[in-house]
Amino acid sequence: MNFRLELRQGWRFTHRWLGLFCLVVLLIVSCGPRPASAPSNSPRGSERITLGTTAKIRTIDPADAYELFPGALLYNLGERLYTYDLETTTLKPQLATALPQVSEDGLTYRIPLRQGVFFHDGSLFNAEAMVFSLRRFMENGGQPAFLLAEPIAKVTASAEYELTITLKQPFAALPALLTFFGACAVSPKAYDIGSGQFKPQAFVGTGPYQLMEYGSDSIRMDAFTRYWGEKPANSGIDVQFLSTPANLFNQFQTGGIDVAYQGLEVDQIQRLEKEASALGWQAIATPGNAVTYMVLNVKQEPLNQVEIRQAIALLIDRLLINERVFQGQAEPLYSLIPNTFEVARPVFQSAYGEGNPAQARRLLTEAGYSAQNPLTLDLWYPSNYVPRRLIAGLLQALVKERSQGILKFKLHGVESTVGNHSLSKGIYPAYLLNWYPDFFDPDTYIQPFLSCTQGSAQTGCQQGANQSQGSFYYNSEVNQLVEQQRQTPDPQAREKLLIQLQEKAAADVPYIPLVQQKEYAFSGQGIDGVKITQTQQFPLWTIRKS
Repeated sequence: MNFRLELRQGWRFTHRWLGLFCLVVLLIVSCGPRPASAPSNSPRGSERITLGTTAKIRTIDPADAYELFPGALLYNLGERLYTYDLETTTLKPQLATALPQVSEDGLTYRIPLRQGVFFHDGSLFNAEAMVFSLRRFMENGGQPAFLLAEPIAKVTASAEYELTITLKQPFAALPALLTFFGACAVSPKAYDIGSGQFKPQAFVGTGPYQLMEYGSDSIRMDAFTRYWGEKPANSGIDVQFLSTPANLFNQFQTGGIDVAYQGLEVDQIQRLEKEASALGWQAIATPGNAVTYMVLNVKQEPLNQVEIRQAIALLIDRLLINERVFQGQAEPLYSLIPNTFEVARPVFQSAYGEGNPAQARRLLTEAGYSAQNPLTLDLWYPSNYVPRRLIAGLLQALVKERSQGILKFKLHGVESTVGNHSLSKGIYPAYLLNWYPDFFDPDTYIQPFLSCTQGSAQTGCQQGANQSQGSFYYNSEVNQLVEQQRQTPDPQAREKLLIQLQEKAAADVPYIPLVQQKEYAFSGQGIDGVKITQTQQFPLWTIRKS
């Protein structure tokens, strides 16, 4: 299974000035009177928006893109069957016209589709085009292909504007899964179905923006004039890929970009928040769905003893992590599921509080450890991610102090790409992990972490989803609960199952949740409409110059 641990950063675009003369001309023009209003067939806002970021893009092909920032672009360039309301977490139709009709056995979904929708190349959208798009996503072998290929048996056009999806087994979260940015409609005239047939620098979809230029340091998107829905409040977006957080920070401060999104460091965010009111900027912050955990390998001694894992949980102080590492720009995480979901329960807070050093020392002592015979545990972290490195250092000092030297962390840094792909090999006893959800549903925090298809309590997980996370956790009851919650359509019944799973995870401690990060964006003077939705989407069409 592919997973989205560290896959979100990038965007660079540099201004090229033509000399002092051009600069003077630019200043004269910008200081002069505003041009007359745009013609009525123009977008509601005729001015372009410049967006800066430090994110990097490998591809924007929806069948292969699996990183955070390409997802943000595809959210604005393309459209899916379903999306979320901008102000709530309510699921609503987008290219569909209604929520699915589901068969009694939960295996067949019939979805009516919107008519009168054009692709950016002028061709018309219909059910056959949607079938092509979903088949291409599943069959071309891109990084996220498994998301749809695992639950879906087949996709067919049951009418010109009706889609039928047949599942391998019931999956209650399918409508939420269909909001994944890569499950968007693409023009059959512009793409091919076939293993490895990708177009990393092109996109032809149905969204409010059309891709006009794709470069190594910039991307240009224009408002799509034949878009079926509400037109953007601007005429287009110019994305600048900046090489460092310092460049992003300076470009925003000096007015070189209108909006800064993804890539600012903790101290820079703190400074911009303080200066925002006085300088006419806006700081947009929302609770995030990205979470940080400590993974514990239950197959390695002594972590195969639940008492040792519980002792570690009793030594954690999440409030201190948030204060020291994130300067308040995160929130304590007390469950596998973040508190952006109503079903989240603070089970680790109930079981372990903000730590109970005396109880932790008792468990460690009963296991045969002491200050004279300490337990030294290797804790690995991605060396190229500053917050995780700082968390590791803080935990090392905190655990040693609270356990009175009975438990010690020995720190090891590893490049994130190497570390993340080595988790499934069982190399690391403990590892600091970031996780980004594939779609807005609690299942994305449960099934990948707890599910195991083959193994035993004695051998641990030998094959299954959580092997990819490096915990090798196996619990037959938990496996049954995971599948039950996935197949239960009734929301209240499913909620009870999800609460049980959170409680099981807190008791068995294959993971220790630490923090969930907030999401930030900053808009400059005279820029309105910047928002990060509750489902962590970043709509560009709402941004305008006042």
